[in-house]
Amino acid sequence: MSVESPLRSLQDLVDSLPDLVDYFYNDSPGLNIRTRTDRIPIPAEFSNWREEQRAWRETAVLFDQTHHMPELFVTGPDARAMLNWIGVNSFANLQPGLAKQLVGCTPQGHIIGESILYAHGDDSYELVSGMPLLNWIEFQASTGGWDVSIQRDNNTSENTTGRRVRFRYQLDGPLAASIFEKVVGEPLPDPGAFRTFTTKVAGVDVLVLRHGMAGRHKAYEISGAYDDEATVRDALLRAGEEFGLRRGGTKAYFSTNYESGWIAGPLPGIYTAEDLRAFRHWLPADGWEGTWQIAGSFRPSRIEDFYTTPYDLGYDKIVKFDHDFIGQGALAEIAQNPPRRRVTLMWNKDDVLSVIGSLLEQGTPGKFIDFPMADYGLLVQRDTVFIDARPVGLSTFCGYSANERRILSIAMLDAAHAEPGTEVTVLWGEPDGGSRKSRVERHRQMEVRATVAPAPFACSPQSTGHSEAPRG
Repeated sequence: MSVESPLRSLQDLVDSLPDLVDYFYNDSPGLNIRTRTDRIPIPAEFSNWREEQRAWRETAVLFDQTHHMPELFVTGPDARAMLNWIGVNSFANLQPGLAKQLVGCTPQGHIIGESILYAHGDDSYELVSGMPLLNWIEFQASTGGWDVSIQRDNNTSENTTGRRVRFRYQLDGPLAASIFEKVVGEPLPDPGAFRTFTTKVAGVDVLVLRHGMAGRHKAYEISGAYDDEATVRDALLRAGEEFGLRRGGTKAYFSTNYESGWIAGPLPGIYTAEDLRAFRHWLPADGWEGTWQIAGSFRPSRIEDFYTTPYDLGYDKIVKFDHDFIGQGALAEIAQNPPRRRVTLMWNKDDVLSVIGSLLEQGTPGKFIDFPMADYGLLVQRDTVFIDARPVGLSTFCGYSANERRILSIAMLDAAHAEPGTEVTVLWGEPDGGSRKSRVERHRQMEVRATVAPAPFACSPQSTGHSEAPRG
């Protein structure tokens, strides 16, 4: 069925479906801009994605983040208290000049989503990206009796105003600091990772977050008033010419997580719990929560088998039990013995070549390995990982890094099998010849050996550039 129907709420959609997994696996539209670059004004490549990837390792890359991430502005006397109730994070040290990766969970301890939170004051916060979490926050603000005000600024493809409130650029790579210092015209402060400062670029006031996408160097997320976007962008590009700065397109941008270890866009754990029924009635049927697309060799019968916890995603250090929050009791139990750990998998070269080589042979080939983004779920890719034919976890985002000359994937493995050097097998391709998704061709499943490595991979001993110490 299609969500282009009289169904109004996510609960309507859930009630109309006999099999949630089948719908998300086969029929959901999956309108993610990773593959629909017609929905945002950023090309797949400015030059070529190989050189754009290498730029964040060798020189510097400039990513335009203005158009694909929704934002939410929360203000009011209860803003801090409400966000602290929603987030698993501690707010004990939160103050202007500090940002956090805010993680929100269900009462059962399952991830709803995560977002970057900027603290502008005790009663003023800006949240960037993570639509499911932004929706959860707005729902709590609307129904929880909090004295707060909410302003939405949806991503460009869903924004009816035709403009954004703020522009946002990411400057990353070993020469990023030199470029930014040149464009600012004076030495830069270094407040540390996830700290902010203000400065001027070409006379324009900008807010700067020390935060990177590729997991290794000093990097800067630069934002300001939307009308000033072109002025700041052009100044950064001019300053970067002598340093070999490259603009990064969507292919390079969405392939950063293979090195950084970020498991983006987990399926929110909201579809079945009775105490979340009101939230599902509040959500639209055709929103993000109703249009996820699941893919991969992992094909369970229960939607709950796709739910994750902060511990599965490597957020162990983020969860703090110094405050009351939604999901606190469930996470306190999980914290005693987290069942899975986040790792990187290095795919075996010979097995990768066998999959690619099957395309040049007669008969049904293996699932096509696209470069640089090999995962084809939007966004929920889950491939079963085995040891001696026994499932030990799930592989998620996978693709090629020109810096590492490898196919890498991020995985959630049983803790007993998550030590670096462990040999595992990834089952590549979907069962029964593939799903009904238009992105999936007829294919056969193939096994790919892989070796466990740390996540983030860019800072691990297995990385080709591990000799350089990480700087933030």
